[in-house]
This record gives sequence, structure tokens and C-alpha cells, in this order.
Amino acid sequence: MSHPEVVPEALIVDTVGPAELPSPLGLSAVKGDEIADYTTDDRRLPLDPTAPNAASGPRFELAGARERIYFAGPKVNAAIVTCGGLCPGMNNVIRGLVMQLWHAYGVRRILGFRYGYAGLSERREPPWELTPELVKDCHHQGGTILGSSRGPVAAEEMCRTLLELRIDMLFVIGGDGTMRGAHALAQEVSRQGLPIAIVGIPKTIDNDIAFVERTFGYATAVAQASAAITAAHVEATGAKNGIGLVKLMGRHSGYVAASAVLASRDANLVLVPESRFDLDGPAGVLRFIEQRLAARGHAVIVVAEGAGQELIESESTTDRSGNQRLADIGVFLRDALRQALPDAPLKYIDPSYLIRAAPASADDAIFCGQLAEDAVHAAMAGKTGLLIGLWMNRRTHVPLPAVVGRHKRISLDGSFWRNVVETTGQPQLLRSR
Repeated sequence: MSHPEVVPEALIVDTVGPAELPSPLGLSAVKGDEIADYTTDDRRLPLDPTAPNAASGPRFELAGARERIYFAGPKVNAAIVTCGGLCPGMNNVIRGLVMQLWHAYGVRRILGFRYGYAGLSERREPPWELTPELVKDCHHQGGTILGSSRGPVAAEEMCRTLLELRIDMLFVIGGDGTMRGAHALAQEVSRQGLPIAIVGIPKTIDNDIAFVERTFGYATAVAQASAAITAAHVEATGAKNGIGLVKLMGRHSGYVAASAVLASRDANLVLVPESRFDLDGPAGVLRFIEQRLAARGHAVIVVAEGAGQELIESESTTDRSGNQRLADIGVFLRDALRQALPDAPLKYIDPSYLIRAAPASADDAIFCGQLAEDAVHAAMAGKTGLLIGLWMNRRTHVPLPAVVGRHKRISLDGSFWRNVVETTGQPQLLRSR
């Protein structure tokens, strides 16, 4: 895993004001008394514990319940919004937020904005009043009960909505584009001097948020994707010189494709955005597949959606979230393989929407609950302009400015990618020039 460099000051978390109220949680500040402990602000986790300057270099503030808080729960007006594409676990996070706010801190007014940031616009639909009764079973289904959408809304407009509805804290569930919007809103709130906490919970199947080891939905996506690879393997081995081709998510980073390959152990080639490849030539993809068929009589290929974009002519347009629209590498490879190897039966599988709509796996469900609880702890303590991350298996507070505009990518020099190459048996490089 590679991550951009930052200075220590970049990981300092903002607050809306001093935390002076006692927490109602009744936890402990004494070690060894068999009562769960509060987390103090001075507990830090080095960005790179192996660095010579680990103790003085960039360090994350650990997430967790604080002994002193800023907001008084019964007086709080909280709100939740879900944005971007669907992802397993969104409903789990919604439920976790509501349950923690209601039962742990006594918050009795929790609004759910409808259909993403559009729910904070002047043309918004009325928000829902969220209660434990309303959300009690939503975690059993995929998607989001609040609805979602792509596309920005002006920070000033969203801020007016928060003021109109007297919102004290907003929990933002989404990916990279969503966190850009959350950062812009946090900046506007700060500019106006408003005591409104903005806390993000990172949601992206791609698992490409900078300074976050794992985002929720990723584990479920890998499990679902590995099942698609298994199906492609069954199809490929069921015909002479059969080819199974699976396209998976991964705009900037190939984590889902690479991890699903490691889980399934049935793929012979995986193509990711981090590694440039040639289609033609003596060391290209087509020649490798031709050799694979001659040697083993079948081949399974996995490609991430952002791979090989330089090989395809496409219009340079963006979607409503500001992301460049990708050419369809799956269809491009399918057609190229059929043209180059007309006698090789090929089955093409794109399970993207089946994966996005799936309910969370047990592992993800646990993780979603933990993220939601820590997000509430952070907001109640008056922390703002951050998201709840995971680093070295510890949940952390990551300032939004450190995240926005950056993506975590697979290090091709690292052991993770080495494991992938060893599993598939593919060449280290697929380049003819």
C-alpha cells in the first residue's frame, strides 16, 4: 500500500469548541479496573512506525469515546446523509449512528436527508425523522434507506439548510467525491463561525481513500467478486480453450480485483489501474492468453474498471461527481480477445451492480457498527472536518484536508502485489516496449 507524504500538522483535528461537559457514558479513566476506558486526545498512532522520526512525525489521533464532550445530547439536532454509488453496509452505518446517538447520548432529534447532497439543497425533499424503531431492521438489506445521488451542492446552500433545520452535527457517508463535499461544507461552516460538527464515514468499494487501510463495503465486495471469478472459472473450464473475463470495480486502484483474485485463486491474469500493460506484441496480454490456452486449455482474466484506459479512445467528460467518465475496458478486452482468438469460447461477467446492492457481510457489519459508534463519539466531543479511518487495525481521526484529492493505490513494489502475481502466474510486466 502506498500513501502520500504529509507533515505532522496535516493530521491535527479541528474542533468546534472546547469539550467541557462530562460524558454520560460512565466509562473509566483507570487502567485495569475491568471497565472500558475513555480515549484521550494525546493517544496517537504513527503514520509509519518504522520511520526514524516515528515519535515526532505524522501521527493519527485515535478514535474513541472522550471523557469530556462539547455537545449535550438531549439538546442536539443530528443529521445523516448518504451520497454516491450504493455500497454494502450503508444501512448498517445509518442504524449504528441512530442507535448510538439515541441510546448512548440521549439525542432525540435525528434527521435523515434524502437522496444525497440534493437533500441539503433548497429544492430538497423533506428529511426523515430517524428513530430506533424506524432503523431497527434496515441493516438486513442492501442499499440505503435514505436514498443516494451523485453531484455537488454549493456549500453555502447546504450550510443554509443546516442553519434552517438547527443541525448541530452532520454525519456524511460516502466516498472521495462525497468527502470533497464534506470538506467544502466544513470550510464554509468554519468560515461562518458556526458550531456544527461535520464527520465523515468513508464508503467506497474501491478501498482507495488515502490514509485509510480499509473502507466499509470492501470486504463484502471482495467476497462477492471472488464468487464471480469462480463462476468465470467454471465457464472457462467447461469448454475447450475457454476464456472467462470478469470486470470489477476499481477506478483509480485495483484493490477489489487484486484481493478477489487472492481469495478465489482461480484467475490467471489480473489487470489493475496501477500497472500499465500492452494489448499486442510479444509481451502483451493477447500473447500471454494465447500461450496460457496452449499450455492449460483455459484462462480466467480479471480487470479493474480503471485499467488500460490509455488503450481506448474515449470522450474526456466527467460525471456529476466530477469524476472522469471511464471507457469500458471490459467490453474493449472482450472484443479484442474474440477478434484475436475467434475459436476460444469467451464468457464475459460484469457483476458490479450485484455487488453494490448486496447486504453487508458479517465482517463488514461489525466494522460498520464500529465506525458509526466512533463517528458519534467524535462529533459529541466537538471534533469536526474529519473522517473515521483505520490504520494498523486501529480506528483513527483523519482530517478531511489530508484526504481530499488523494487516492490510495497498490504499490507494485510491495508484497501485496507480489502475492497477486505469484497467485496468477502472470508476468511481472505485460509490456512489449
